[in-house]
Amino acid sequence: MDGMQPSREQLVSFKSFIWSFYHGQGRPFAWRNNDDPYAVVVSEIMLQQTQTYRVAPKFELFIQQFPTFQTLANASLQEVLAIWQGLGYNRRALALQGIAQQVVSEYGGVLPNDPEILVTFKGIGPATAASICAFAFNRPTTFIETNIRSVFIHSFFKGREKVDDKELSPLVEATLDRENPREWYYALMDYGVYLKKEKGNPSRKSKHHTKQSRFEGSDRQIRGAIVRTVARRGELSESDLFVAIKEPDTVRFSRILAQLATEGFVVKKGDMWVIG
Repeated sequence: MDGMQPSREQLVSFKSFIWSFYHGQGRPFAWRNNDDPYAVVVSEIMLQQTQTYRVAPKFELFIQQFPTFQTLANASLQEVLAIWQGLGYNRRALALQGIAQQVVSEYGGVLPNDPEILVTFKGIGPATAASICAFAFNRPTTFIETNIRSVFIHSFFKGREKVDDKELSPLVEATLDRENPREWYYALMDYGVYLKKEKGNPSRKSKHHTKQSRFEGSDRQIRGAIVRTVARRGELSESDLFVAIKEPDTVRFSRILAQLATEGFVVKKGDMWVIG
């Protein structure tokens, strides 16, 4: 299509193809067809920047350990981080518990079904707010994530580079299955995953595409090592923690440790560091 306005017939054909693909090659996950808003929130936060094969076992373990907003809200951060280890981006675990605490304290344990309210929660952006409403409440919201982006660029912008999401949004809206948005988005995501495996990554043609920064040797790696070590050991002196994570740069180590303390991940009690 190269970005030209598709006809009604082309949109109908596109929808028919996506549904056909999904019915033949849809992927089963524990969080799918689960309309428990809590389970949806957990899965959506976990799936941010993390592949499904890594999320699948952690999701089930997390739900077993913390089955409701209330149990997650009441848990210690150390308990939460212990289950979270292996998913990376520990800020998401902190945000997820914060969401649970806000749902319990401000909404009586019932998740609001309005994306305009959800977007005010820390850790929930516009796309995640819309996706939560689609998957938890089957609301016909419009959002774009990486796999959906791949599908629409591949299907309607094959000859283009630097495609803006503003060009994709009207097509996402126009093709949305308003009777069954939950499953329609599953279908789009599954076809997007297929495209990335079989056709390369169409999202590279997006204006918004950025390469993920290298993990090995990054501040993110050191942050994760500090949190993981303190969570496992319970408490450590700063010198023992420095030795345990094997970071040779003392200035860098101190800076990252201070950042983690500011963010609430770790707290100094006397001479010992513990999970916040």
